[in-house]
Amino acid sequence: MNNTTNKSEKFIQLEDRYGAHNYHPIPVVLERGEGVHVWDVNGKRYYDFLSAYSAVNQGHCHPKIIDTLIRQSQKLTLTSRAFYNDKLGPYEQFITEYFGYEKVLPMNTGAEAVETAIKLCRKWAYEKKGLLENEAVIVVCENNFHGRTTTIVSFSVDPDAYTHYGPYTPGFVVIPYNDADALAKVLAGNPNVAGFLVEPVQGEAGAYVPDEGYLKKCADICNAHNVLFIADEVQTGIARTGNLLACDYENVHPDILILGKALSGGTYPVSAVLSSNEIMEVIHPGQHGSTFGGNPVAAAVAITALEVVRDEHLAEKAYQLGIYFRKAMTKLCSESKVASFVRGKGLLNALVINNEGSKNLAWDICLKLAENGLLAKPTHTNIIRFAPPLVITRAQLDECIEIINTTVKSFG
Repeated sequence: MNNTTNKSEKFIQLEDRYGAHNYHPIPVVLERGEGVHVWDVNGKRYYDFLSAYSAVNQGHCHPKIIDTLIRQSQKLTLTSRAFYNDKLGPYEQFITEYFGYEKVLPMNTGAEAVETAIKLCRKWAYEKKGLLENEAVIVVCENNFHGRTTTIVSFSVDPDAYTHYGPYTPGFVVIPYNDADALAKVLAGNPNVAGFLVEPVQGEAGAYVPDEGYLKKCADICNAHNVLFIADEVQTGIARTGNLLACDYENVHPDILILGKALSGGTYPVSAVLSSNEIMEVIHPGQHGSTFGGNPVAAAVAITALEVVRDEHLAEKAYQLGIYFRKAMTKLCSESKVASFVRGKGLLNALVINNEGSKNLAWDICLKLAENGLLAKPTHTNIIRFAPPLVITRAQLDECIEIINTTVKSFG
């Protein structure tokens, strides 16, 4: 083993010895990032095609976001919500106007925001819709991924996510994704449904894009039954899919919108739940909160992160480059025996691998991609997600397409 390998191995062994084994990373050790690139401890440069699961849409260490982070961190970092601060109010005004809502409830992580939306929906159902206490039901979709908390894994269909974490939280009904008729059937037969929680594009399931019109049909069905339409746009929102929100493709305005990840450009944990006055007013002092939610750093950073998305036209870039990328991947699939098909929206895409000959094929391809200078990660055994930072240029994307083509074709 040479010194270069030893340098990486030291950090890998430290995590293996002292950290819980709850992840299975690609064996590279990163120490620096800028724009679409990251560098490992040995100085090797890679294209990042995961973007921290779409948290760094604005690129690694965007100078404007980092400048805001530094300046605010040197001034005031945390007050808790026991007091007002001079950043939260302006941020709340900015984000509600930015996305077209009346109220926001600030949190930190995506899972916290999903939990907040669930609580908000249930409370609205009891206090506004008039459901009997403890009878509210929330409808979710198969192959969902909304987080890792006990409540959220209670309605997962992934055994790795829920096995041995019971007893599970009741109050959820799971239906097939991309099936508006299934939603209509549940709502028609169950008067206790309070909300429908859905990812506009299923991220962890492998950039699974529903049929055109699905979201609009579901929103209309919910509206007809006085059921809240709740969109989890933690991964799909903030320009990733080629629109500011994935729901924007069908002009759907969710009753409750959940955001996170790129809300800070990957520099700080920031999430948010947005809704109307009528829904949000069921929350009163002492009934929900977070010590760090809405802290001055988060508020300042989120404003700048959203300004970058707007000013650098990242949604438009994602839309155009996404079409270009999928066209290139479709061509690759016609020329490769192991690449089956590509799917996605904007710059959230997935290449589905034919792994009948080897169950580890997608993993092996990702290892080879890393060797060739591009980082991606498989999901569900045979799906490779490709989601670069939205600041990527056409020339850079061409270089990445060449790396992907060469790598995949080397497997057949």
